[in-house]
Amino acid sequence: MLRTVGVEEEFLLVDPVSGLPRAVGQAVLASNGAKEAGEEVTEELHLEQIETGTKPCHGLNELGAQLRSARATAAGAALDVGVALAPLATSPLPVEPTVSPSRRYAEMARRFGLTTYEQLTCGCHVHVAIDSAEEGVAALDRIRPWLAPLQALSTNSPFWAGEDSGYAGYRAQVWQRWPSAGPYAPFGSAAGYQAFVDSLLATDTLLDEGMVYLDARLSRWHPTVEVRVADVCLDADDAVLVAALVRALVQTAVDAWKAGREPDPVRTEVLRLAAWRAGRSGVTGELLHPLSWRPAPAAEVLDALVGHVAQALEEAGDLLTVRGLLKAVLARGTGAQRQRSVLNRTGDLAAVVRDATTHP
Repeated sequence: MLRTVGVEEEFLLVDPVSGLPRAVGQAVLASNGAKEAGEEVTEELHLEQIETGTKPCHGLNELGAQLRSARATAAGAALDVGVALAPLATSPLPVEPTVSPSRRYAEMARRFGLTTYEQLTCGCHVHVAIDSAEEGVAALDRIRPWLAPLQALSTNSPFWAGEDSGYAGYRAQVWQRWPSAGPYAPFGSAAGYQAFVDSLLATDTLLDEGMVYLDARLSRWHPTVEVRVADVCLDADDAVLVAALVRALVQTAVDAWKAGREPDPVRTEVLRLAAWRAGRSGVTGELLHPLSWRPAPAAEVLDALVGHVAQALEEAGDLLTVRGLLKAVLARGTGAQRQRSVLNRTGDLAAVVRDATTHP
């Protein structure tokens, strides 16, 4: 039976002319457009951003339609209060973010200081349905090597505080400041996963289980594996591609688990290097190849990813679509490449932001 897949996307709220982020999240959520959308549009850590979410979907066409609908709804709600919606994973322009007024966020700010205040980043989180926690942990253990290529594919955050960061995906560098973020070691079982979570909470460092910010985790609220490595994508098609690959990775991992195949024992430190390289160059340089852990051209690594999950993609009816979407993004470039292209053409970071607000 085909697993359902859903996507959560975070967006910046920006002035449509200056491109500066605006702290109007609560006003956007109070607008008629957001109220009509219900749970489709929700608040985030900072008032300069909001989040959208799709329902669980079976087909990629359905998912793409829901992603575009959610983006259009959120953009309309933003327009109601005079701002624009920007699918950018970091703000190209300098900003002093405003923590949303809630008891939980206030406590995060107290505990984590500048890390909380500067954490204006926008990600794309993919949820894939699982039958049990045991199955979910088996998937978590086996998808680890392939998460960095997904990160590279989605890179859309080259600028930070008004400067070119030198990275295609700088969001990951900011996100890694959280003490519970990043790659992880295999858990072995659902009990092992829960023991790990309990050990983190026992340190009294994190507020709650929601702050277990691993690259992938079991969702607290849904029977899903949640993969969190991707930047919010400039193009909705790229989010569909990431989601299709995540679903296929989960299915491939579960099939391997049922067949008795053990996960790759690659060390977490190597995965951290792989993630760093993915964020540094995106799809324009070399990534660490999960079959050798040696550098290889990004296109070669991404082709290997599709090969790794080809059977699952074929069974879902997604293989031709994924190959087409991957060919398209490699030809035109990721959001990071588009942002730099606009800056090279205009010399204006505000123009980069304005360009992003036009993407469906």
